[in-house]
Amino acid sequence: MARAAVPGRLKAPLTWQAARLVGLRDETPSARTLVFDVPGWSGHLAGQHVDVRLTAEDGYSTQRSYSLTSAPDGDRFELTVQRAPDGEVSPYLADVMEIGDLVEIRGPVGGWFVWRPADIRPVLLVGGGSGIAPLMAMIRTRRSLGSRTPFRLIYSVRTPEDGYYASELRTPQPGDGGLEVTHLYTRHTPEGWPRPAKRLQLADLQAHGWPPEFEPVCFVCGPTGFVETAAAQLVALGHDPRRIRTERFGPTGD
Repeated sequence: MARAAVPGRLKAPLTWQAARLVGLRDETPSARTLVFDVPGWSGHLAGQHVDVRLTAEDGYSTQRSYSLTSAPDGDRFELTVQRAPDGEVSPYLADVMEIGDLVEIRGPVGGWFVWRPADIRPVLLVGGGSGIAPLMAMIRTRRSLGSRTPFRLIYSVRTPEDGYYASELRTPQPGDGGLEVTHLYTRHTPEGWPRPAKRLQLADLQAHGWPPEFEPVCFVCGPTGFVETAAAQLVALGHDPRRIRTERFGPTGD
């Protein structure tokens, strides 16, 4: 799936840069995280994305956008790529690319769906499937800065095996004080799980999100139907639509 982000204002035209793969790790059977090194990388905000371009020997090129999933870290950044079997870019990134290989990247891009550490309002993150990617960058940025801004994450996936960053989200990390994580499952649950398998409900947001009177900023990311449902439920609970920021992942073959 590809991202459908709201473009941010760019201070200067972005150019393509070479990114070298320096690390790999599997997240699920169909997704893996790639660590890239880009000399002179400008840094990024939590929630931004980059464009990735592949060019064949015959000159044909294609590109897709992927959320940055890491906190700012010098010349390095991470992307998590979900394989789309009929895609043009994700199968190469998820299955073929090896340490030392190069791709072209352009970015960072985006200025609306971003968390800025200077904003001390409570944060509610609502992610569906691979929509956790930009939200994870926010969690990791908060951790790296030692921020005490209260965060709550509600993460919905089909099965436990489909969840990204499983150990990191289930085991509190140093600096995660004030972060609360709730997992929801839509197909089947771990044995003994208290909530039956079903899609995100208004009651889930009411039980595990912030009360609207706390005036949290809400970031919702995932497939279009998930995002539209979650945003509507937040409004129904009394959250100000102006504090709800959404990003949709739509099917485009990748």
